[in-house]
Amino acid sequence: MIRVGVDIGNSKISCIVCDINSKGKIKILSFIASPTNNVKKSSIINIEKIKQEIKEILSKASKESQTDIASVRVNIPVVDSLTNYYTSEVSISNDKVTELHLKTTINESEILEPIDNYKIILRSVLNYQLDNQTNILDPRGMYGENLKVFFYKLAIRNNYIRTIDTIFKQLNINIESYIPTPLSSALASLKEDEKDLGSINIDLGSGSTSISIFENKKLIFLDSIPIGGQNITKDIARGLSTTIESAERLKTLYGSVITNPSDDFELIDVQILGNDNNQFNQINRSQLNAIIKPRVEETLELIRQKLKDHNLDKKPIRNLVLTGGGSLLEGIEQYAQTIFDSKTRIIEQINGFLIEDKFNKPQFSQTIGLMHYNEKDYKFDFFTENIEKIEKKTIFSRFSSWLDQYI
Repeated sequence: MIRVGVDIGNSKISCIVCDINSKGKIKILSFIASPTNNVKKSSIINIEKIKQEIKEILSKASKESQTDIASVRVNIPVVDSLTNYYTSEVSISNDKVTELHLKTTINESEILEPIDNYKIILRSVLNYQLDNQTNILDPRGMYGENLKVFFYKLAIRNNYIRTIDTIFKQLNINIESYIPTPLSSALASLKEDEKDLGSINIDLGSGSTSISIFENKKLIFLDSIPIGGQNITKDIARGLSTTIESAERLKTLYGSVITNPSDDFELIDVQILGNDNNQFNQINRSQLNAIIKPRVEETLELIRQKLKDHNLDKKPIRNLVLTGGGSLLEGIEQYAQTIFDSKTRIIEQINGFLIEDKFNKPQFSQTIGLMHYNEKDYKFDFFTENIEKIEKKTIFSRFSSWLDQYI
């Protein structure tokens, strides 16, 4: 089976083509990445140019993999998304839990309700509680007095989806699924034990920073902020009056969020902005890091605030995994560990792939994670196939009520 994934990022567009055999083993046939300047803060700023860039990358990937690309999986950013949690409860009266009880909890919750101007990307069950017993995988067949079901729903703005739909329709490419970018990143970064015991995955991207949380192998939270490595680069360029290119080089080669006494004595040449004679100023390394550190602190604190907004900071999750290009910044592992009070690591190798070294890097985790996504894992567990029937039944019930009233 051929599977194709496309990631439209803030600094690059990536396409991966894989062959997956009957045992689930994945072989990469093609991996193409190309820079783009047509996405800012996870928003497309020039649809015609981005369409042409996607067309060219798909063409290269098709040629390199020797496959005809007809459908793709696409990452979708979750900046300005909506996260909702619902709880639904039903009395069992010391009887046996049946599928009817589960359907009742769905119908009595808001999990199936649409949200104006948004498209629902994820609907899932986080937990079942039967009386005082929690973390039940399947309550059917068990006896109890009261069943409580905890739901999670993620919604993305419709207009962004429509824009992406338009691009791929014009390219005659079918979108088989939209996958939240931070989820793809987590799937490529987190080990199975980390998902089980509970982990926070932070992707420090170029134009945005995203977060995903797993607990008991369940995805329980996704979100993102429109701040990333590009903000640090521009801070450096403004603060030192140098070019964007020079600022990016300074950040990569000398930047750190950890202060050392020796930084005051380490001198760095900085190209002067607007000077054609390649003239340079000299600064010490501590001046550069004094620009970087506040922006990194702001970024991580805003992510931590996301947890507080949803009361997730109270959960006993003390494992943090960093990925994305920003995770390569010197000292960020120790700094994030302090802010989140968690054991922290930076991914060294993408999960489950034999891949070229140039792509086996944190900045490609969200592209490669597209291949690990299994739609069934992020739906209504064992009664996934019944959701459409429940939705149709709800509409039919309303129509029947109208008939009873007016006929």
